[in-house]
Amino acid sequence: MVTKRFPDEPSEPSAEPKPPAGQSAARPARPPAPSQPPFTTQEPPQPHPARVSRRPALQRPSQHMPRTLAQVLNDANDSVVRGDLSDFTPQPTGFDPLDGLIGGGLHKTELVLLGGAQGIGKTIAALQMARNIAMRPEQFAFYISYEHTETHLMNRLLCLESVNPPEIDTRNGLKLKDLFDTIISQRARELLGRDGSRAGSLQTILRENPKTSMALARLNKYADRLIMVKASPAVTTLSAIREMTARLAEATGGNLTVFVDYLQKVAIYPERAESEEDKITIVVEGLKDIALSQNIPVLSIVASDREGLKAKRLHLFHLRGSSALDYECDIAIIMNNKYQVLAKDHISFNPYAAQQFRNWVVFTIEKNRAGRAMLDMEFQLHAPFFAFDPRGQEVRQQLIDDKIIES
Repeated sequence: MVTKRFPDEPSEPSAEPKPPAGQSAARPARPPAPSQPPFTTQEPPQPHPARVSRRPALQRPSQHMPRTLAQVLNDANDSVVRGDLSDFTPQPTGFDPLDGLIGGGLHKTELVLLGGAQGIGKTIAALQMARNIAMRPEQFAFYISYEHTETHLMNRLLCLESVNPPEIDTRNGLKLKDLFDTIISQRARELLGRDGSRAGSLQTILRENPKTSMALARLNKYADRLIMVKASPAVTTLSAIREMTARLAEATGGNLTVFVDYLQKVAIYPERAESEEDKITIVVEGLKDIALSQNIPVLSIVASDREGLKAKRLHLFHLRGSSALDYECDIAIIMNNKYQVLAKDHISFNPYAAQQFRNWVVFTIEKNRAGRAMLDMEFQLHAPFFAFDPRGQEVRQQLIDDKIIES
């Protein structure tokens, strides 16, 4: 693989040093080139120049320098006069009831944590939020995935677009197997065709098939504003994330939201941690610093610890490294399967009526620095299509003993 450089990286000198007088003019051996920073092998795609915001990036005063309140007010006033209202405009996640409870969406400088047990739909929710943000003109989403390749995420998005949230029309929904079968069968027909025509491209296959054409058209509306990278715990370190984010924030005029999937996989080289909790502390503090220094929202998925996997209902304190996570984050959202947290021993429990809750996920805002906490919203999960119904609703059942009571 050819290592790419960011545009502003200095190039290596081309001129060789001249030998001292009296010595042979033979060309000296060039010393071995230093190893490149880890992130250079994981450079994300550059945003399409036609879609990059033409608004210049906000020129902020030097960080960590004292300013009077009058200076802060004057700087904010200058931004408003220029028509720059980005500091006052959150980025809606597209999950409408949830946005209403967290002040309209994701705010700049804030770190949001999304926690839950394995298989609850954390990646589905985060990728759908990234897609919703990237659909807006001049807004970019940067999705860092330690779990899936960019191609797999693209295939998930094609399935999601086939049901077209928030409409969620599953009658024309495309499952992952359906997508693969469509591509393979069409490719086989072209290769075995009697006319000997050249096989078509992937986009041609998707565009000409009635089951996939609309999904591809919707995906193409934001394809150059959703930036993805397949991260590696050995390569994509916290420093690499900081460097890539800084360059993308500059290239997009600050119109960027970062998603990390997931926090515990972020490496901290060359730093060293004495324990798992110490490492998570360094990572979560680093992600919060990225949000502050780049003036962007950062959302990170967080995995549960062993106790959380055994618990009937997951909470913030069940997340790995919970003490640091609790202190550093601005908003913490915990996901639980609604059927699993029903109080089945309650007198009003109806096992037949409760079956409908198996595909519903409760989003609990367990921490909210700018508003009320311990609020519960529920969203229906359409797992075969990698999509939530973002319309959702408040949980109507009572919360007793950390369980939802079916009424």
